[in-house]
Amino acid sequence: MPGVERLSVDQAVREAVRAAELDIPCIALFPYTEPGLRDDAGSEALNPDNLVCQAIRAIKKEVPDIGILCDVALDPYTSHGHDGLMRGNDIINDETVEVLVRQSLVQAEAGCDVIAPSDMMDGRVGAIRAGLDAAGYTHVQIMAYAAKYASAFYGPSATRVGSSKTLIGDKRTYQMDPANTDEALREVELDIAEGADMVMVKPGLPYLDIVTRVRMRSACRPSPTKCRASTR
Repeated sequence: MPGVERLSVDQAVREAVRAAELDIPCIALFPYTEPGLRDDAGSEALNPDNLVCQAIRAIKKEVPDIGILCDVALDPYTSHGHDGLMRGNDIINDETVEVLVRQSLVQAEAGCDVIAPSDMMDGRVGAIRAGLDAAGYTHVQIMAYAAKYASAFYGPSATRVGSSKTLIGDKRTYQMDPANTDEALREVELDIAEGADMVMVKPGLPYLDIVTRVRMRSACRPSPTKCRASTR
């Protein structure tokens, strides 16, 4: 997309400095993984010296007070381009969640402030929260992609992380059906119950009705500062 570029670590540090000067409180990092580092298991996601972790450490060294949000999913790291592990043609949920917890811990150890699971596996928010807490990262927040619809709007994002060229099939079996709006509310409530600090509706603009319904749900009312709806 015009004006959107992949950055090296040193360039990312410069952009983080600029963001801090503009009083931007938090930046999000998304990696592009070279094809040679991708495999069926997404192993590079667990490398404590992968591109994301290098960027986190470099940015925190130069701009320690800026917040860093990191995506948690396997699609930037898998050779098949899916967010989870596969057995044959099926995404395997529980085994994927175990890997996502380990990925979250690697990022938290590097200095990430907000973990943002975008994979849409069942139960991953609770598992990540438990894993972070057990490792002493109780201060690390979770922003859950709670309602993430299967959508053609993700084309630029998939190109950015390099998964558009590797994706086998599509992601409709674990991303959400736009025709089933009630499912979004159930997913949001589950993620909040599992410990999410923030929830996201993605893509946001075509689903402002869902954003409104999420915001109005009683689950958000007891603690309006705890439950914040985000759009992307």
